[in-house]
This record gives sequence, C-alpha cells and structure tokens, in this order.
Amino acid sequence: MEPHSARLTRRRALLPVGAALALTAGVLIPTVWSAQAATAPLTVLYKTSTPTVNYEVDPWFEVVNNTASAVPYSSITIDYYFSDPTNETYDFGCAWAVVACANLTGTVHTLATPTATADHYLQISFSASAGSLAAGANSGDMQLRMWRADWANVNQADDYSFNGADTAYTPSSTVTAYENGTLVWGVQPNGTTPNPSASASASASASASASASASASAGPTGTATSSSSGVMFDDFDYTGASDPNLTAHDWTVRTAAGGPGVSGATWSANAVTFPASTAAGGTHVMNLAASTDGTSANTVQSELDTTDQKFFEGTYAAEVYFNDTPTTGPNGDDVNETFYSISPDNSLYSEDDFEYLPNGGWGGPALSMYTTSWYSADALDRVTTDTEGSLQGWHTLVETVLGGTVTYSIDGTQVFTSTGKYYPREDMTIDFNEWFISGYLASSSTPRTWNEQVGWVYYAGGQALSTAQVKANVSAYQKGGTSFTDSVPSS
Repeated sequence: MEPHSARLTRRRALLPVGAALALTAGVLIPTVWSAQAATAPLTVLYKTSTPTVNYEVDPWFEVVNNTASAVPYSSITIDYYFSDPTNETYDFGCAWAVVACANLTGTVHTLATPTATADHYLQISFSASAGSLAAGANSGDMQLRMWRADWANVNQADDYSFNGADTAYTPSSTVTAYENGTLVWGVQPNGTTPNPSASASASASASASASASASASAGPTGTATSSSSGVMFDDFDYTGASDPNLTAHDWTVRTAAGGPGVSGATWSANAVTFPASTAAGGTHVMNLAASTDGTSANTVQSELDTTDQKFFEGTYAAEVYFNDTPTTGPNGDDVNETFYSISPDNSLYSEDDFEYLPNGGWGGPALSMYTTSWYSADALDRVTTDTEGSLQGWHTLVETVLGGTVTYSIDGTQVFTSTGKYYPREDMTIDFNEWFISGYLASSSTPRTWNEQVGWVYYAGGQALSTAQVKANVSAYQKGGTSFTDSVPSS
C-alpha cells in the first residue's frame, strides 16, 4: 500500500540499526533460552460443564505444545484424579475430539498411594494414528465422559482434579501430563512436581521421534528458503522503550531517520509506551503514537520491530486497537496504523501487510484496511485488497503463510488470500508502526495525536492456525502467567 520510495527508505534506514544491535541481542540470547528451559513442555487446559453432583463426570481437555518441535501424541498421557472409596467400576466415553475419538483411550486406574482427594485416576492415552501435536499448537477439544457402571450419581466435591468454576478452558495444575512416562505438567496428589531437566529430556526425546526439526524447503519460485519452527508470544509487559527486557526479547524501537511518512519527521522512542491495561488479557499494552501540528519539524512517528529476521512460514497474529480519529486535536490527517512482516529490499524481498487508513490514503477511500502481499517494491508489484468499514476498537489480525498460500483474517473472517510469486521468499521481521502519509496532513496547525495499541503478538512456525486456535493458545499463556516466550531459532 505504501509507495515504493517510502518502503525502500524504511528498510535502508532500519538495517544499520538492526546490525548494530545484533551483537547485543546475541549476548542476551543465553538468558532468554535459559528462561525457556524452565517453561513446561506441555500445558493442560481443563473445563467442565457438569454440576458437582451429577450422573457423569465430564472432564474436557486441550493440550498446548510449548516447545519448538512437534510432539507425538502417542508419547503423551493425561491423568485426571478423583476419589471413590467404594471402588466402583467406571465406564469411559469420548463424545468428540479434534484428534478423533478413535485415536484416544480412557482407562481408570487405582492410585498406588491414595490421598484424601484422590484414590483413582482416569488416564488418557493416544494411538500412533493420532499423529503429532505441532510446535506451539493447541490440540483442540477433547470432550470426555466418565460414569459409574451402576449410573449412580457422582459427588465430585472432594475430587482432586475437579473444579466446578472452570467452565471455560483454564490451565489446571491438578491434571497432570506426561511425555514418555515423565511428568512434564501439573502437580500429582502427593505433591510431586515436574523435574525441569527431566521434562526437557522428555520433550527432546519426543521431538526427535517426531522428526520435526526445521528444514530447507523449496519456495514457490524454486528458491531455497528456511522453514520456521518454534513459537513467539509477547503481551508487552514492559516499563518503557528503555526497558532492558525489550532488547533482551529481540525488539528494536526505531529512532533512525527516513521513510515512510512525512519527510523530516522524527521516529521517537518516547512515542512507544507500555501503559497498564488488561483490555487484551495481559497487564500492559503497547501504545504507538504519531503526532503533528502540520509541520515536518513537529511531526513524530513510531515503530517497533523484531531485531532478528527469522520468521517465515507459519501463523502471524496480533491483537490491535485501531482509532478512527485522533486521541487529541482535530481530525483530517491521512495516518497509517499497521501490523506487517518484511525483509530487506533485495532479490528475495518479501512483505505482507495489514494497513488501516481511517482517513484513507493517497486519495483512496476512508476507513480502509489494505491487506497486501508484495513481490517487488522497485516495480510496485503486489496484490492487495481493500476491506472498507470502521475498525475502531480491538481486533484480532491473523495471517497464515504455508504451502504456497498467504491468508489474511480479521476477527476470524478471511478477507484476502494470495499465491504464486507473491508468496514470501525469505525470513522476515515482525513489525508495527504508525505514521502520516506525506502530503496528506490536515491544514490545521493545532497539535494532534493518533494512537494505535497492540495487546499481544503471536507467531507459530510451520503451521496455519485458525483465529480460535490462536486466541486459545494466547489465553493459555496469559492465564498461566507467561508474558513472553520465544523458541523460534535465529536465522
């Protein structure tokens, strides 16, 4: 959507900054990966729809793979603990499962060391036909049922794993998960917790058996391109642009001069802030501000980019708050509020954009969301569509790049796809910015400020996730207290 000259200047201005910070980021990588090693390889989400006293128990599960590689379902078991001093026989049923009910089995066992709230457990296991749980993926629903053989009511009040308040999927530490028999998630009734080193070993073993490491693949034009793996999630829990964690987490706040936008404008670190807010599920959001009084000297724009160019095939997503009008001052400027991925302007240049223009741009209609896939900035060779209508407020933007097709969705509705030569050809960065379109500032000299907010950003390598899957994975991170994770290998 931007003119060629604006895009070319932006990348040339940013590349020296990225290069200067690469060594700094490299020094900090061991700290980041050390934090990752302490993350549970799997997370079990649990919910129930039954009352405490009922004729059947309905433990529903989802499993999230927090690692950088696929995990075979056949290596995973899930244990749900309950108490039944009568030692009654139980039957098991699977109502529906994304992984397919035929690929899972439920068996009831007696606990070797019983406690007051657990003397039995329902164990869920999977056949080899279930395949593998992809890196960063959510298994989707497992709608399970268990009932006494005599159909007598079951009182779940003193069951270790039961929580009647969990009517939506919630990470449950009282439901345990194992990889190849090693505890990797949850707390057993006797208080046993996962051993981090053992969990890492189990995850590595499962990953190896899945043979899911990153590999080279042929791009749509025959160019060899790397296939991304891993997961990156950040809900911007930072104190400000100078927070050292921002750099440690591979982010660069732009301060270098150049396009896009108004010639002579300032790209200011002060325009990138992180106010406290729970609007997107975390504790903070990122705010990108753009302000002007109609003069170049007093025009400020803002941008945040990943430092490492390492994202390629997979799912890119962000929760973004768009504004149709300035927060302060008069309306009328053509402003661009964005979420995009991009590589340098070279022979393999790649770029995919979400660009919201509330007042239009370059003479185009107002309230326009341009989704665009680029092949050549030099030749202005791209395919694009304009989805018109107000996007004031929070929206979930999801782009998938996989198998030669790029899709763009807003709040779960697909708005555009592209294929062929417009498919990315190399690794990209993930970026957000807010800027004014040159030559289209309002004539007023009254200062005004526009704001775009980002609640979270998420990337899952090597897979195309739906909006619902993305939001479930993000919710699991936030409910589990994880504000940042990054297992995407450096390019």
